[in-house]
Amino acid sequence: MKNGTILEKEIYPSPNPSVELYSVTYYAEGLRVKGMMAQPKDDQPYPGFLYLRGGIKNVGQVRPARIAQFASEGFIVFAPFYRGNQGGEGNEDFAGDDRNDAFAAFDLLSDHPRVLGKKVHVFGFSRGGVMGLLTAIDKKETASVVTWGGVSDMVLTYGERKDLRRMMKRVIGGTPKKYPIRYKWRTPLYRLDEIEAPVLIVHGAKDHNVSIEHAHRLENRLKELDKHVDTYYFENYTHYFPPAINREIVKLVCDWMKKFS
Repeated sequence: MKNGTILEKEIYPSPNPSVELYSVTYYAEGLRVKGMMAQPKDDQPYPGFLYLRGGIKNVGQVRPARIAQFASEGFIVFAPFYRGNQGGEGNEDFAGDDRNDAFAAFDLLSDHPRVLGKKVHVFGFSRGGVMGLLTAIDKKETASVVTWGGVSDMVLTYGERKDLRRMMKRVIGGTPKKYPIRYKWRTPLYRLDEIEAPVLIVHGAKDHNVSIEHAHRLENRLKELDKHVDTYYFENYTHYFPPAINREIVKLVCDWMKKFS
């Protein structure tokens, strides 16, 4: 069976009257994985938008209102829950093999009959930042990639987030010192030469969940490689932006993406 094949699709209550939501089960590397789709409630074609959530397990789950917000800007949005979540098979492993759930979700959107010209943009928030970059590395046809408050270096995350160390040692198998290859494999900074899509970095300077150092390392490496990178840095904001500002930035991000559709 082809990765990205939709196995089940059920209507889901939508918070936006102009957007329809679906709960989806799809195929990814032998597993039945769950996700959510949001699309404008009409018959028009739109670019695809792969939304890659942050967190792990019950932390940072996909919010229907969030993906409906992006769909209302003129996109067909799909957000994988990642393996092992919401009744899906397998076990999430923090940008390990679960990256295949993102790759298969990209294929799902590419094959969607309403996705305009098979153009798929990739958006990653927080831990989803590494997932987004890894997807753009694997899927050379990626139209653009946005990392918002995104992780770019897993070793840096281990160093900064003492509260995540226990989880990371359990999921990844140990510390960066003991298993440097496992952390390097999860860190896209080492493979940015393989990215062909333009990159947008959005980050708050006061972010204590994912420090702005992640953004700077990503930006600097992309510039060293002469890749297309744009940045929106916000001096007064943390990992989470106030609702009114958030809406403004969503519009900025979507307008940026559409330049590459």
